[in-house]
Amino acid sequence: MSVPDYMQCAEDHQTVLVVVQPVGIVPEDQFFRIYKRIASVAQVSIRDSQRNLYIRYRHHYLPENNEWGDFQTHRKVVGLISVTTCGSAKEWPQTLDRFHSQKEVFGATLYDSRLLVFGLQGEIAEQQRTDVAFYSSYEDCPNVEKRVEDFVESIFIVLESKRLDRATDKSGDKIPLLCVPFEKKDFVGLDTDSRHYKKRCQGRMRKHVGDLCLQAGMLQDALVHYHMAVELLRSVNDFLWLGAALEGLCSASVIFHYPGGTAGKASGRKPSLAQGQGQAADAGKRHRPGAQEVLIDPGALTANGISADTSSEIGRAKNCLGPEDIIEKYKEAISYYGKYKNAGVIELEACVKAVRVLAIQKRAMEASEFLQNAVYINLGQLSEEEKIQRYSILSELYHLIGFHRKSAFFKRVAAMQCVAPTIPEPGWRACYKLLLETLPGYSLSLDPKDFSKEKKEVTQSLENYTSKCPGGMEVLTLPDGLKLPPVAFTKLPIIRSVKLLDLPVSLRPHKQKGLLENNMSTKSPFIYSPIIMHTRGEERNKKIEFQWVQGEVCEVQLMVYNPMPFELRVEHMGLLTSGVEFEALPAALSLPAESGLYPVTLVGVPRTAGNITVNGYHTSVFGVTSDCLLEGLPSVLTSGCVVEVIPSLPRLQLSTSLPRSAHPLQPSKEELSSSVSVQLFNGETQHLTITLENIGSEDLETLEVASKTCNTKEKLFGEFLSWDLDEAVSQLPLKPGQSVTLTVNIKVRLDFSGGENLLQDLNDDGISVTGLPISSPLRQVLKPRAETKPLGSESSKTDYNHVKTLEAVMTFKYSGGAGKVEGYYRDLTLGVHVDIEPSVFFTRVSTLPATRTRQCHLLLDVFNSTEHELTVSANNNQDLVLHASECQRMAIQVDKFDFDTLPQPDQEALRYTNPKLLEEERLHAQASMINSTLGITWNIISFVGEASVEGVLNQLVLEHLQLAPLQWDVVVNGKPCDCDLIADCRVGDAVPLEVKLTNRSKNAVGPFALTVVPFQDYQNGVQNYDLQDAVTFIGSNTFYIDTVKPTENSVCMGALLFLYTGDFYLNIKFQDDSAGQGKELPPSWFGLPSVHIKALEAPIEAGA
Repeated sequence: MSVPDYMQCAEDHQTVLVVVQPVGIVPEDQFFRIYKRIASVAQVSIRDSQRNLYIRYRHHYLPENNEWGDFQTHRKVVGLISVTTCGSAKEWPQTLDRFHSQKEVFGATLYDSRLLVFGLQGEIAEQQRTDVAFYSSYEDCPNVEKRVEDFVESIFIVLESKRLDRATDKSGDKIPLLCVPFEKKDFVGLDTDSRHYKKRCQGRMRKHVGDLCLQAGMLQDALVHYHMAVELLRSVNDFLWLGAALEGLCSASVIFHYPGGTAGKASGRKPSLAQGQGQAADAGKRHRPGAQEVLIDPGALTANGISADTSSEIGRAKNCLGPEDIIEKYKEAISYYGKYKNAGVIELEACVKAVRVLAIQKRAMEASEFLQNAVYINLGQLSEEEKIQRYSILSELYHLIGFHRKSAFFKRVAAMQCVAPTIPEPGWRACYKLLLETLPGYSLSLDPKDFSKEKKEVTQSLENYTSKCPGGMEVLTLPDGLKLPPVAFTKLPIIRSVKLLDLPVSLRPHKQKGLLENNMSTKSPFIYSPIIMHTRGEERNKKIEFQWVQGEVCEVQLMVYNPMPFELRVEHMGLLTSGVEFEALPAALSLPAESGLYPVTLVGVPRTAGNITVNGYHTSVFGVTSDCLLEGLPSVLTSGCVVEVIPSLPRLQLSTSLPRSAHPLQPSKEELSSSVSVQLFNGETQHLTITLENIGSEDLETLEVASKTCNTKEKLFGEFLSWDLDEAVSQLPLKPGQSVTLTVNIKVRLDFSGGENLLQDLNDDGISVTGLPISSPLRQVLKPRAETKPLGSESSKTDYNHVKTLEAVMTFKYSGGAGKVEGYYRDLTLGVHVDIEPSVFFTRVSTLPATRTRQCHLLLDVFNSTEHELTVSANNNQDLVLHASECQRMAIQVDKFDFDTLPQPDQEALRYTNPKLLEEERLHAQASMINSTLGITWNIISFVGEASVEGVLNQLVLEHLQLAPLQWDVVVNGKPCDCDLIADCRVGDAVPLEVKLTNRSKNAVGPFALTVVPFQDYQNGVQNYDLQDAVTFIGSNTFYIDTVKPTENSVCMGALLFLYTGDFYLNIKFQDDSAGQGKELPPSWFGLPSVHIKALEAPIEAGA
């Protein structure tokens, strides 16, 4: 046997072989159509039996292989089905002769045969024959499968009879010696009566009966016969048949363990009855290694199998090999086959069967050992077609066990065999097809996306070459004079966009207002035209609006992409420019594999002023230097590549004495150079020291500072930020490396007035008054101080403990150098963030008249909203100590204010300004004047601040604090009088009385009439006006004042004579004039001072 069947598998040992062949001329397509229908009957359940018969069909089978049928019965052709076409009755005898001739080829082994005749009709077709079936056509043959099933049953009958005949123990008969073809000449002349010969005959026959039992569906009996054959053959060293017995034992065990088969078919065979019983058996016994070979007495065997008294489960479990034992027995059988040169095909097929079993068991390494052994099995001279088949099968088996690279190797060998020089007509198409199938095994792909390894190898080779001979942008001249231009690596990396970046906010130059150039385009007479044709080249040449500065680092951002499947290193990458002298600062970068868009910033320094154009970029990749111009890259996006470089400017660096703010200014949308943060009490002042250092190369020549308070809901009094710039300006020009300091006062004065919520928690019972003289009669009006009551409501306490925020931006505008000459400057911005905690509140304000007409008492209810003890002070007043959440009343005696001295708005402002706004400004100026006079301050531990009453004073209080436009001065006996001033005189002396009126109003007033009425106050509520006998007037007691123009005054004079000693008071009453002008003026304008005169005894003259 020289041609192996590479499709063999272990379960084929239980099949019977049927050959299906055409007789005469049969169309190939028609034959294979019938062949497929016949081959569909691969398993037949035998009637009146619980056994199945499995059939293996072949349409081509070498007769020489049939000679090995005694060695392994599944190789014996036991059935023949012939397919023929017969068109007429004349052709029938010839057709029948051909059928008999075909049977003679396999006649020695055939159990039965059938002839399927297509196309014959008539009397012959109507004959009833068991071995011939007639059909009118290949299309009209409905019962082909049924005929095949009947044919298979007839084969089973013969098979069963042969099994019974061979299995029956005939002690008187002599057992024949079964041989393989090459053994017949070796047994000539042997002693047939020797014990050794008889054991050999018995062992071979037991093995043969085991094959028949396995084919007949009796798995249990087959296992027992195989075990007995192994014992007998091992004892006589009959290695070839011992290997066959071991292989039969392995096949039977494989059929038991793997009912689905080992050939990889999805459907698999249905398990036989014995197999079905085996599946229900104890699984633990099935895989028990080291099973004994003979565990059942041969006497238990009967004609129909194992006797009934022997448990089928015991026989099955003890005689079936475990999965590991199957492989060991396969190895042993193959080793025995290897002893015989003529058994190479048997050995090769056994290796293939073992590999298929190991593939199911997922034991790839052991399977590879069997395949390696199969590679070196010598089968003699093979044809080219057989070699291709052998290598292809090896490739498929290696792929089956997961050895894909080894599989690809043998498939490539098969492909090369297709175009071997010895083949007359090479099969290039088959070679190409097989080579394509090898690519996955070698991890190769024809998809460009999978060229990772190839790309890596190419780049490594390129790096090796460039290390010896660097690649540049030089033009290569060939010997024939042809010049090759340089090729740039524009795809390593790929550039998607180029964007010129503006300078940081603190370094951007600004043009002085009034010096801005006219940038209007003169290409079109229209201001705007919707018909504008843009091209990529025009966009590149478009000038960008911002400017760069000479000597300052500028940036260009490139969006790059690494298309390579590995990390890409760019050793040297810089900008290519024109227009001005430019120093490119190269960068080295490493891009991840297939990075996607990745931002890369290239920097450089323009050394001269003018217009600079970014033409491209310079790279060094894999040792190759490339100059990549944007003109040759139409896919690169850009918003413009031309920018103006202005002359150099100084550069300031700002530092502060306060910590940097952790959060940006919320209302401000502009980018800040720096920011500071501080926490203050309301009214507190903080000093901020700012240091400005010139870190540039130009002198700082000009410096301007401005501030802007950000939008805030809080009302702010006074200047939030203030500074004195004179000292800093005096140090200019500032050389590079020098610095200047500026002190900024941060003063927070928000509204100190308390709202209605706070007033509801305070009442007069809990308020004390300080600041009034103890002798003042007003002290008696106020109630004595009770225990101070804290706030009763937690919500109101929360409202007045709320931290408020003030924010401002300081701008430092500076310039110098050549840039100043061109009208450019820079600015720094500093954000100031202040968190303000409440200190004191003025919950209520009122006034009381003082003893003097030009003075009054300002009463303030002061509330301490902090958690600490607080001291409140005012000018010329006692300190007031407040505990946490305590409220007390503070009385401050002040001179009335002359608001007319405040600056007045001009006529143009009066004409164009909102009257309501003018009124607010007037009230604010008056309140500011009052606040500066009071000088109220507070002290909390070590913190000191101011308390402003500007937001507390209302219109009524302001009127009470205002000095009347009509100023009345009374002089008694040459001494000015007021309520708390007492004029002395002598009884009997004439006392001069002078009343002076100064008109501070805007209009003329008068004439007026004043009446002087003397009286005495007994301090008990009784006043005596009947003083005709005590006081007399020299002249009239009524004074007349003529019309007094603005800024002028009028004086009227009189005299009194006191007749008795005592304390006298003068009540000067205002009387209506004849014109009634006095009724139109406010009563407060006529606040004449009361006069207190003490009349003393006249001194006794000496010598009286």
